Amino acid sequence: MKQQYHKEDLERLSLEAIKEHNLIFVDDIATYLPCSRSTFYNRTLHKLDTIKDALIENRVKLKVSLRNKWFQSDSPPLQIALMKLVSTDDERRSMSTSFMETKQKHKVEDLREFTDEQLLDMMKDEQDDQEETDNT
Repeated sequence: MKQQYHKEDLERLSLEAIKEHNLIFVDDIATYLPCSRSTFYNRTLHKLDTIKDALIENRVKLKVSLRNKWFQSDSPPLQIALMKLVSTDDERRSMSTSFMETKQKHKVEDLREFTDEQLLDMMKDEQDDQEETDNT
């Protein structure tokens, strides 16, 4: 005989499971319910604002807790991770080990002012300079 589950009862049980087990993912909720995962989704419990809000609340609590632990930690990797989370783009860029600054050798000209022949000469000069650099 098939068990009938009322949406309101499953919602209440879901909220209890979220709170008791500190759940942060929708997929984890059905594990704690007396129904199948498909029943959970068929009853559209995953779309309820009350369930979404409870998961978000747990997620925020977890994030705050982790950030506080990272702040109190003496571990350099955790300190760097926290700094990346709270820093501005400029601060993050200055901390980056892969940041590369490039400088141009010459002023960029408005190429529309040159004839085709002048442009070809400039390209040849640039190629010659590159070959000299490669040979040294």
